[in-house]
Amino acid sequence: MGEIYGALAMFDTPEQIVEAARRVRERGYVRFDCHTPFPVHGLEAAMGLTRSKLPFLVLGGGAMGVLAAILLQWWTGAVDYPLLIGGKPYFAMEFATPVTFELMVLFSAFTSVFGMLALNGLPMLYHPLFNAEIFARVTDDKFFISIEAIDPRFDRGHTVEFLRSLGASEVVLVEE
Repeated sequence: MGEIYGALAMFDTPEQIVEAARRVRERGYVRFDCHTPFPVHGLEAAMGLTRSKLPFLVLGGGAMGVLAAILLQWWTGAVDYPLLIGGKPYFAMEFATPVTFELMVLFSAFTSVFGMLALNGLPMLYHPLFNAEIFARVTDDKFFISIEAIDPRFDRGHTVEFLRSLGASEVVLVEE
């Protein structure tokens, strides 16, 4: 057997996975994840996950879009190529509003997409869990908890027995 990535436990119902995730967290494991074929209500709270940082990133991206739009329009209209047309000012916010709004939306959208990819560690074309034959059922009808071997509390024997005690229908060690 090669280097161990971690332990993988298979559960049959959403209720089992939520309870198992809660107990895994209570046991002190920090490097674990849950894998389900559909969103399971209450799983985030059971895992102890915190809110995402993505909204703050998107807010920052939108603010950068507003700043870039205003600076661009001020520079081109009042500094680089000033034209006096009908007594209007070189720069006025009324005329800059549509472009400012559009750049805010554009920068926010790009920040949202690329921030989500970065925070999720994507694109990830390979994951060690793909080595486990039973993991193929995650997209069908089974629920899984994986505990990584780099977790400070991970011990091959104790972790496998603990996962079995949670009611897992099958527990396997996954190779890297």
